[in-house]
Amino acid sequence: MLNLLSFQASALGTLGEIGLLGALLFTLVGLWLAVMGGVRHDPRATEGARRSVWAVFGFLTLSVLVLEVALLRDDFSVRYVAAHSMRVSPTWVKVTTLWAALEGSILLWAWILSLYAFVLSLTLRRDALRPWALGAMFVSLLFFVGVVAGIASPFTPLAQVPSDGAGPNPALQNHWMMAVHPVLLYLGFVGLSVPFAYAVAALVTGRLSEHWIAVTRRWTLTAWLFLTAAIVAGGWWSYETLGWGGYWAWDPVENASFIPWLLTTAFLHSLQIQERRRQLKAWNIWLIVLAYSSTVLGTFLNRSGIVQSVHAFSNGPVGAVFLGFLAFLLVAGIALAAWRSPYLRDEGEPSAVLSRESAFLTGNWLFLVFSAMVLLGTLFPVLVEAATGKKTSVGAPFFDAFAIPLGLALLFLMGVGPLLPWRRAAGERLLMALRVPGGAGVLALLVGLLFGLRSPGVLLTVALAAYNIAGLAVLTGRAARERGSFPALLREQPRRYGAYTAHAGLVVLALGVAFSGAFKSSAEVTLTRGQPMQLMGHTAVLQGLERREYAYGSSAIATVTLDGQTYTPRSNLYVQGGNTLYPTPAVRYGVFGDTYLVTTNLDPKNGWASVRLISSPLVSWIWVGMLIIVAGAGLTLVQPRLAARRPVPAGAVAAD
Repeated sequence: MLNLLSFQASALGTLGEIGLLGALLFTLVGLWLAVMGGVRHDPRATEGARRSVWAVFGFLTLSVLVLEVALLRDDFSVRYVAAHSMRVSPTWVKVTTLWAALEGSILLWAWILSLYAFVLSLTLRRDALRPWALGAMFVSLLFFVGVVAGIASPFTPLAQVPSDGAGPNPALQNHWMMAVHPVLLYLGFVGLSVPFAYAVAALVTGRLSEHWIAVTRRWTLTAWLFLTAAIVAGGWWSYETLGWGGYWAWDPVENASFIPWLLTTAFLHSLQIQERRRQLKAWNIWLIVLAYSSTVLGTFLNRSGIVQSVHAFSNGPVGAVFLGFLAFLLVAGIALAAWRSPYLRDEGEPSAVLSRESAFLTGNWLFLVFSAMVLLGTLFPVLVEAATGKKTSVGAPFFDAFAIPLGLALLFLMGVGPLLPWRRAAGERLLMALRVPGGAGVLALLVGLLFGLRSPGVLLTVALAAYNIAGLAVLTGRAARERGSFPALLREQPRRYGAYTAHAGLVVLALGVAFSGAFKSSAEVTLTRGQPMQLMGHTAVLQGLERREYAYGSSAIATVTLDGQTYTPRSNLYVQGGNTLYPTPAVRYGVFGDTYLVTTNLDPKNGWASVRLISSPLVSWIWVGMLIIVAGAGLTLVQPRLAARRPVPAGAVAAD
């Protein structure tokens, strides 16, 4: 095996380019073989396409490794390394610099796409969908590999090699979450390529029954799981680094990750209807096409420079090509769906208004409206500037105006859905099933009023949270009595109870969002060393100030006690950041609220510091809720251990 570390500096860039060109060549070969395998029904051509995936994955892995070695070796003959790294950067920063800028992030995207394609090639069934699913994956690979090999290569050489690089973006080296959030986000975005590929294969072959849905459920759920974790982890990163005590600002790039999540969540619910009732065939095709296309839209917004965001890359050469690829996906999806429209008609009789299908469909419409409104608010400033030349902005009040009522409506439906049977529910039986959850919701509302809650949004969230948890408890308790134990339920039906767990996690998260948003408060004070001052009911004392110098910058550290407990918030300066301060707040997490202390200004020489204390009740429930959601989603991926079923009592409202 070649030892990359032994290569001369100029050889590394060349080796990386060879990897990209090899990946591009085998992508073209694989696409041609996949199409031939599908058109001619030739298993040998399909097998050749499958093996081409392995070659693409291998060549892209080589390129990723080469770029990492170039970063770790400070090989400034490679333009990407010279522009985004420097000798004194910590090792973990050099590693994460791979995805800290435009060219490297697209290389990572292409590599993860090839990884998904590789895993898919090992698990594909030998059926008519096989060559066309591979072909659709190769189309996505052709675009991303073509972009990184052509117009956005990170291996472009420099004629004059600098002695040191310009260094990474200061904001991206201020917290270790840089190593986690982007990778989770790419795993979620790129993961949607697999169900999209199967949808294309189903359209091309006309095999639009439940088979493609059943095959792609796990792929979709895996992508959704990564996307959920990425969004909440990004919120926690913002909470830990920006010093504002918040986690979500309806930023354009934040919105660009939220839209695919909304559409994928809708798809995960409606695919159950096609599995069970052979309905919503066209709906599911459109949802997955829109979900995957929205990931490309998000990438376009992030990398074109047309939106102002702390997350976005500067103007780059890839905006137009990403817009073109987005248009291609939408036009191709419309054309294929129109061609196969006779096969997309639903079978069976329409569902009753009181049925699980109707609840899911109503929820899906809410998800669609939600995503459309987020898209409108995100693109509106861009459209206004393009039409009039004037800059404008859409702030949080616009988004909150529809997000709060839509979120509450979805919480309500989330509680109703599991209580409804398929096809039709008798009104009297449904009222009986809703008696306990409804009573719990009313009781929680009254308790909230008793404890002084007056915000309508918070009160409704509390009521709906109790209503949801009570409904899940009733269903689970009834089934546990039938099966004998709760562990038996998990073994026999992990998909159902994983979904229940994820729903419970979403309830916890919703409570965290409601309370931290409605009751967040803050106050700021300037402290002089050794002199106590009152700050939001706490006694604050500045015990000391310290400046620490590093090769890549410096940190000014304030030691502050609040009621005797010590906090050490920092303000960081980086070599590349000029005089811009990057705060690292001191956060003490609590069940009912965090103590969040951040320095806004300080002077170690004269012994004073301005600090801001922020109180956000239940904000930690957001991160805990995310962990519960991820655990529940992971449980649904577990294979069930089948056991003999016992009859369901005649009076029960069966849930599945």
